[in-house]
Amino acid sequence: MKKVHLETDRLILREWIDEDRKPFAQMNADPMVMEYMPRRLDEGASDKLVDRFSQHFKKHGYGLYVAESKDTKEFMGFVGLSNVELEVPFAPAVEIAWRLSYEFWGQGYASEAAKSVLKHGLGKLKIPEIVAFTVYDNTRSIAVIEKLGLERDPKGDFDYPRLPKGHPLAKHVLFRIAA
Repeated sequence: MKKVHLETDRLILREWIDEDRKPFAQMNADPMVMEYMPRRLDEGASDKLVDRFSQHFKKHGYGLYVAESKDTKEFMGFVGLSNVELEVPFAPAVEIAWRLSYEFWGQGYASEAAKSVLKHGLGKLKIPEIVAFTVYDNTRSIAVIEKLGLERDPKGDFDYPRLPKGHPLAKHVLFRIAA
């Protein structure tokens, strides 16, 4: 059974079900989608992520929601909130994040879903601050972050701790928004 958390005009944001695993794995294998990730994921690694996302929901009552089209019921990707589990100066923190299949880019879906998630996190969930971070030159992601109203915190920029120094994807920019 699909447990819905949020709805927007065009989207349903819900918890994960087994039927999401295959399209999620396909998305995680797409070089366009994974351009700013350290590597593409095979089916096993993708499934482990789904398991991790589901455990986060059970533990915290929120997480990275499946984004599903209201019209077609298609799996589109994920948008949601996740506790930052990295050794970075701004942790502990709650991050807003998204990843959509390439076919859904450029249509406002990420912004639409993220606005709903942000409102839910700062309002109903009473999270005092939400952060977002991305690779410094990921202009598409930065545009969504700025559209959401998060403000850049240049003093918080960091090198992603799970990547080697000098890695082309290591340099990250940090954004914040308070309730």
